[in-house]
Formats: sequence, structure tokens, C-alpha cells
Amino acid sequence: MSEAPVVVDDVVKRYGEVAAVDHVTAEVRHGELFGFIGPDGAGKTTLFRILTTLLLPDSGSARVLGRDVVTDLWALRREIGYMPGRFSLYPDLSVRENLDFFASVFGTTVAREYEHIAPIYSQLEEFNDRRAAALSGGMKQKLALCCALVHRPNILFLDEPTTGVDAVSRREFWELLARMRTSGLTIVVSTPYMDEANRCDRVALMQNGRILATDAPAAVAASFERTLLAVRSPDRYRVLLALRDYPHTQRVYPFGESLHLADDRAGIDAARASSEATAFLHDKGFTDARVEPTPPTIEDVFISRMSAVNAPVAAA
Repeated sequence: MSEAPVVVDDVVKRYGEVAAVDHVTAEVRHGELFGFIGPDGAGKTTLFRILTTLLLPDSGSARVLGRDVVTDLWALRREIGYMPGRFSLYPDLSVRENLDFFASVFGTTVAREYEHIAPIYSQLEEFNDRRAAALSGGMKQKLALCCALVHRPNILFLDEPTTGVDAVSRREFWELLARMRTSGLTIVVSTPYMDEANRCDRVALMQNGRILATDAPAAVAASFERTLLAVRSPDRYRVLLALRDYPHTQRVYPFGESLHLADDRAGIDAARASSEATAFLHDKGFTDARVEPTPPTIEDVFISRMSAVNAPVAAA
């Protein structure tokens, strides 16, 4: 059985006293769309820079397409496509000039690779003469993706590709990735948006340089270990404060237009938990509060795992 296209083994990268990547171990399988999910500062970009041969790890090892990212960097760079989080093309060059340049770096031409990039380039072609700096955020991302694909890489790394673009462009971009994935291309993406996790085959949740969980999105959500309740009230802030004193609150936090309350009793029936929380709030004067069971999301799991990691250790 061939080696997985990405194998990360106990990688550490420090900046002074800060561990940007803290003993990370992960594996990406052939042909999957794998997502590293986490907020700014989680270590995603540092990890991506290591995997794309732009940064040396302090310890541990990483292999991409069977090549060591430290000792085989020159051979590996011809086989990977990388789209950094910050727009890194030449702003004073036109759309076509940027594409021609990146194609020439890898010894090919846009004409030769046209069929390969056509699904994306067809949306940019009418703007061939427009300077890259004058493109919209969504169009800049599509141009950067074209430039990352023009040499037909065997794996694609996309660092926060949808950050800073509108919701429609975000959706279109993920639809492009889904179509590309059907060709068998392995795609590794990072994002701070928890809702984008469901677009991936598998995800790794990252925080403070560590991986909190790795699995399929549905399996990660299903790993939530407590009964979860959604609480709605016009007086949400005061209800939040009240629920912090509820005897069975493990954790309560804002979630969209509601509050999410995790009951601290393992295996408690959801209907009973909902009824008791409702009675508590009514006794506190919040008679308009509505409490009902709700299915956990990846964001709920992330908050739970992050809180567990950050919890103070009790003295022996």
C-alpha cells in the first residue's frame, strides 16, 4: 500500500517561547479534501509553510508525496500547488501576465494547460488585461488558484482561501474545489470558518498549535459528549448570566441568535434536561425563555475541546 500523500509526525515549530506548531501528527489520504480548521493563531499557516517547504520544523518530520519536506524540497516544489492566505501574485501585472509568468516558472504555457485550468480560467478570461490589484476579492482568489494549478500539481495546499471574500464567492470557491476533487487531486485546505468544515471529507481541529480532533465532520460533531440545549430569549445576556449559576451547567455560550447550554450530567435525557433548564429560568423570572434540545455542531465540539485543553489542572 502506497504512502499517504501527507504524513506529519510529531512536528514542532517555535518562535521564541511560543509553540506555533506543538507536536502535530496528522495524515492526509489519497484524493481527499482535508481541512485544518481553527481560528487565527491556531498554527495552520505555520504548518502549511512547513508542508510546502517554505519553513523548517524545529523537530519532527513531514513527508509530502513520499518526499521529505526538508531534504527533498527542490523535487517536491515542482509537484505541489500552494495558494497562501495573503494574495501573493503580482498586483501590477494583468491576469494573463500573472498566469503566463507562473506557467513559465514551471516550464509550461497557459495554452498547453488551458484545458486543465479552463473551469476556473473561463471565469477570468474576459478580464485578461485587468491588473490583478483591480480584481474583486473573489476574482483574486480564482486567479491565485489558477496560478497554483497551471503546472498540474499532484497535491494542492490552500491556506485560508476564502478569508476576506463575500459569502457568494466563498460558496463558488468550495464548489470549484468539490469539482476538482472528483479528478482524484488531493486537496489540503485551512479555514477559520467552522461552517466550511462540512465541505471536507475529514478535518483536523487546531488551536494553540495542537490538533484537538481529527475525523469526518459528522463524526467530529457526533463526538460531543453531553446533552446540548438551545436557549432563546429576548434578554439573552441576562439569561446567559443566570445559566452560569444553573447547577447542571457544564458550559454555556452564545451561538448565533441563541445560547448553547451543555448539561454536565452524562447520559441525561434531552427532554428532561430541557424541562429542568426551562423551570430554572422561569423561577428566575425569564418566563419567555424557550429551551429545546439541539444537535451539536463542529463548533460546539471545538469549544468543548478547547475549554478542556485550557482548563486549569487541579492541585494534587
